[in-house]
Amino acid sequence: MTRQPFPPRSLAIARHPTMEGAEELAVELGAYFSERNLNVAQASLYDDDLRRRVQAGEFEIVIALGGDGTMLRAGHLCAPLGVPILGINLGRLGFLIEVKGDDWRPAIDRVLAADYWLEPRMMLSAQQLREGVPLGGWDVLNECVVGRGAIVRPVHLTAEIDGRHLTTYVADALIVATATGSTAYALAAGGPILPPQLRNILLVPVAPHLSVDRAIVLDEGSWVRVTVRTDHQASLSIDGQAPLKLEDGDQVDVRAGKHTTLFVRLQDPGYFYRNLTWGIHRNPSPGLRG
Repeated sequence: MTRQPFPPRSLAIARHPTMEGAEELAVELGAYFSERNLNVAQASLYDDDLRRRVQAGEFEIVIALGGDGTMLRAGHLCAPLGVPILGINLGRLGFLIEVKGDDWRPAIDRVLAADYWLEPRMMLSAQQLREGVPLGGWDVLNECVVGRGAIVRPVHLTAEIDGRHLTTYVADALIVATATGSTAYALAAGGPILPPQLRNILLVPVAPHLSVDRAIVLDEGSWVRVTVRTDHQASLSIDGQAPLKLEDGDQVDVRAGKHTTLFVRLQDPGYFYRNLTWGIHRNPSPGLRG
């Protein structure tokens, strides 16, 4: 059960390291909190000292300044500790973010008065194996993508559900996503939009060739194994991060993770559909995710 809101006394401001306006807003927010005698720290999201302090449980809420990519990285940092995240949008779209960059004061005052609610978002756990030996494991908030590398040729991806063969995709990639990730790459690939509170796993093939071309929604308790069959490059990408090289026969196992990301919300629970409609109508020009 999600814990009740509380008036935070200790906050971290984690900003995108290069986004325009992020550093200035971080300083402004830091001063705002200091004037109210709150414990506050502000730095780049990738600052080692700030990350150590968050991981040590020093802060009750993390404020992420950037775009949806910043929220994903903040989720990776905060979810294992159960630390809630409030996003302030400095990017283009901000499906995951609560507050606009130029409207932060009333939002922050509500947070300090505990006038908010906490929205849990399911995460996945992904593991790469080679000949049965684990090579790495990751928490996933949006999606993991198993697909081709730089060579523009499809790969063969055999998918198993709960240990049973499902199909072999011949495709550019296979996306394994959360409900959160259903509005990201999976949506661009033609997948369905899932409400954020659902704890399902979504499979979406990318550019399938003469193979299954429909998305599949799995129960939370299911697990997926994707086996790569290729004589050229293949890769694994977690939440849009730099891809990892996969070899022929490598397997990627994905299942519901043990961590949950908590987002601070100020709008009523129907916000998701309003924001979704606004985002679709806005149709921003493509660019790097924040």
